[in-house]
Amino acid sequence: MLLAGLSLALAIGGGAGSVWLALEKAPPFGAVRAGPWVAFPSAGSREADPYSRARFARQGGIPLGRSEGIAFTAGSDSQGRALRRDCTYRIEGPMPAARFWTLHAADAAGRVLPPFGRRRAALHSRMVLRFSDDGFLIVVSPHPAPANWLAVTGEGGMRLVLTLYDTPVASGARLGELTLPQIARTGCDG
Repeated sequence: MLLAGLSLALAIGGGAGSVWLALEKAPPFGAVRAGPWVAFPSAGSREADPYSRARFARQGGIPLGRSEGIAFTAGSDSQGRALRRDCTYRIEGPMPAARFWTLHAADAAGRVLPPFGRRRAALHSRMVLRFSDDGFLIVVSPHPAPANWLAVTGEGGMRLVLTLYDTPVASGARLGELTLPQIARTGCDG
């Protein structure tokens, strides 16, 4: 009786542990990388694996469908160093064709960072100042910066989330050839 109970507890505990590991620690399937940016284009489609669906459901997220857009996340700069809120970064380079895009800073759990006074930790394509060649520079920093400033607050790590809406990139065509803006660290406090 004791052996059967121990076997049952081990089986249930092992099964629950493997599900937790798959949902929390295992990398999702079907990742597409472009420099420091990573996306999961099949997350909102019928082809999404069951673990990705469960992960989104558990986090309360609704992934974009392929006809709606695609979200890229960066947890490190272009040199592979983890993004930190006490550092300043320059985001510049080509942006894929999209009707509209957003960029926001989030904590490790994916929650948008709190505002800096009245300034949110988010920008979008219609508010960004551009150069004459249609390029742009965004400064991500806890300190005010001229032009396109993405204000970050607090301490610890962060992620940047770039979402492209109504874009041909979301259909999966030529995703391997995709070029996204670079993220360069220019300095840190302390």
